[in-house]
Amino acid sequence: MTDQSLTYQELADGLYETTLEAGRKIMEIYAREINVNYKEDKSPVTEADEAAEKIILKTLAALTPAIPVIAEEQANAGNTPDVEDKFWLVDPLDGTKEFIKKGTDFTVNIALIENGLPTFGIVYAPALGRMFVAKDPQTAVQMDVTDEKVIGQETPLMVRNVPPTGIVAVASKSHRDAQTNAFLAKNHITHIVSTGSSLKFCLVAAGEADIYPRFGPTMEWDTGAGHAVLRAAGGDVRNPDGTDFRYHKPDFRNGFFIANGKAAYINL
Repeated sequence: MTDQSLTYQELADGLYETTLEAGRKIMEIYAREINVNYKEDKSPVTEADEAAEKIILKTLAALTPAIPVIAEEQANAGNTPDVEDKFWLVDPLDGTKEFIKKGTDFTVNIALIENGLPTFGIVYAPALGRMFVAKDPQTAVQMDVTDEKVIGQETPLMVRNVPPTGIVAVASKSHRDAQTNAFLAKNHITHIVSTGSSLKFCLVAAGEADIYPRFGPTMEWDTGAGHAVLRAAGGDVRNPDGTDFRYHKPDFRNGFFIANGKAAYINL
């Protein structure tokens, strides 16, 4: 149960169409020449990031006006409301570099954080027609989205047992680093799937991979929704020392983490 007597299912029902609308706007901009600007940290931002965020924020303000929202573009503009034990995290377009390159691995992300952990989340990859949802802390599903932008039937998500052929790791297309490569080598992981954005969490949740190590910089809005999906599918996200990876950190900045299904691994 959430604030204002809304159940998690009611949150999902209230956000599905908004998520699709944000995806439609992103794909409309994707189809034409994309104008790119750069933030102070040199990361790219496009019209699609800003337009999709406005769509999501409008719905959240109406659906849960008492729950504050930390959204990427607003935060980058210096607008970060005070939050306590419950807040929304919004990344309207994760994988902007993939989007600019006309790739397909970019996502719309909405997550609810309660007491430091994600309890509900939506990850939508509009170019792939895949939507992943943590319907509550214990229930993760995937739905395909047709060309008519209709959400199909729910398919339960559950992390898998590591196959006899060995651990499959998922790693970033844009952010592979020496520490990630060292982690993979130390754990004798040779099967690697390369993908972008928060889809990495979702591939582990869907049993298409087993582990996602991240030793580079991220923000909480980059990870909240994917973390929610993986957690609800039976996986977890931990700090390298094995403690729970939690939210509402200073400046909403993440440290390193390992997102895992059922793989046994050795830290660096």
